[in-house]
Amino acid sequence: MTVLILGGTGEARTLAVALQDRGVDLVSSLAGRVRNPRLPVGPVRIGGFGGVDGLANYLRENSIESIVDATHPFAAGISANAAAACAHANVPLLRLQRPGWTGDGSWTWVDDHDTAAAAASTGESIFLSTGRQTLGRFAGPLAGRRVTVRVVDPLDHAVPPSWAVVQARGPYTVESERKIMQDNEIDTLVTKDSGGELTRAKLVAADELGVRIIVVRRPSAPPGVATVASVDEAVDWVLRSVAPPI
Repeated sequence: MTVLILGGTGEARTLAVALQDRGVDLVSSLAGRVRNPRLPVGPVRIGGFGGVDGLANYLRENSIESIVDATHPFAAGISANAAAACAHANVPLLRLQRPGWTGDGSWTWVDDHDTAAAAASTGESIFLSTGRQTLGRFAGPLAGRRVTVRVVDPLDHAVPPSWAVVQARGPYTVESERKIMQDNEIDTLVTKDSGGELTRAKLVAADELGVRIIVVRRPSAPPGVATVASVDEAVDWVLRSVAPPI
């Protein structure tokens, strides 16, 4: 019997190490949207499952005993598919999700990227850090603005002429985030509530420099799915779920 980790996050990689150290059979699954991803220990599959039915079939065919959904907080599609597939296949599901960020009350919180784009359009020089898959939502409203875009992988499409693209992979330091904001005279930061420490430095730097911060709220999690915030809690849940009956 095997545990499936839906991964792509630092928490997923840490969980894979912890479970392997405890002798738990596991396989990690990555969506394949990032080139040269950081791979976890143990067996790894890359790519989609083919929707809810495809995932449910995978669970049955591979004797998956339980799933930990440790995907990014904004990977709403796979989380919804996991909840539906586990219900169909009668497989226990846990959501491992890092806590979100909290501001000092000066941050502007919005429900989606379109609203974020509208709010950011009043800025003069914008640091856009919401991921390459969201850029199309900002291209129209911010077409004439100075925008600095940071992405992990090279873009496969054009951006407006006034935009500058920076390719980099975190973690980032407060000093490097402060420099990119000062060098580009940033007055508005747009990001999403990824949570965690890996990319928090930009928020610290923006607060120090008085840069306006716009944050896209996380999508709602599938109803009825047990959720924990730490790897230790996820390990305890897995060990209980794979324990042999007495």
